[in-house]
Order: sequence, then C-alpha cells, then structure tokens
Amino acid sequence: MTAQEAEGVRAAVPRRRGSGQLPVVGVVAVGGGLGALARYAAAQGWPTAQGGFPWTTFWVNVVGCAVIGVFLVLITEVLTAPHRLVRPFFGTGVLGGFTTFSTYAVDLQRLFDTGHARTAVAYLVATPCAALTAVWLAATATRRVLLRRPR
Repeated sequence: MTAQEAEGVRAAVPRRRGSGQLPVVGVVAVGGGLGALARYAAAQGWPTAQGGFPWTTFWVNVVGCAVIGVFLVLITEVLTAPHRLVRPFFGTGVLGGFTTFSTYAVDLQRLFDTGHARTAVAYLVATPCAALTAVWLAATATRRVLLRRPR
C-alpha cells in the first residue's frame, strides 16, 4: 500500500466523537482532584504528630489499595462492558489521587531527618506490605463473593 492509499484509508475511517485522549485526560483530572480532596480531608481530620507514625497516610494508602483490589475485579471480571472512561476516572483518577505514595516518601524523609529512624523504618516496611496485602485480600474476597458459582 502506498502512502497515498494509506492516507485515503485513514481519511475514510470515521473518527468517533470523543474517542480521542482528551476525554480520558479530563476524567483522570476530575477524578484525581476528587481523590486528592478526600485525602486532604483525611489528613486534616486526623493530623500526625511531629515524629509520630503517619497513621493517616498509612491508612489512606491501605484503604485505597483495598478499594483498587475490589474495583479492578469488578471492572475486569464482573462487568461485561463498562464505559471506557470508568477505569481512568475511578482507578487512575480518584484512587490515584486518594492514595499518596509521594506523601509516604516525604513522611519517611521527615522522620529520618528529625531523628525518628525506628519509626521511619517501621513505616518504610509496613506501608508497602500492608498496601499489597490489602489489594490482594480485597481482590480475593471480591472474587469469592461475586464470582461464586451456584451449586
């Protein structure tokens, strides 16, 4: 196929309205803003004392990962034809904005810088372990509950 023929084929194929990346970027941005607002509200509601274990960030990440586990099972294994913007909006946007591994890194740096190395190491190990466990447990439980076959 020549370049002219290929161009003719591309021109003949109609583009669906809204099928580009702009709607995806838009829903990720809106979802991310909502998730970040929820995380900010949690941090304001349960502030961490200087040098203390950052429980709010820890639990935000653990809960967010559990919700990701449930959501991904629903969106990939249960729902037959979800709208193409559901996953970017909720998975990438809302849950990406809610969970905060950048704050986790800042918390670690602050703990080390202020001489709270034991707390920092505990946080360093506990957060990824708890987050990965949460996503696995939530996905497993969701599969067992929703994909159970009647006997």
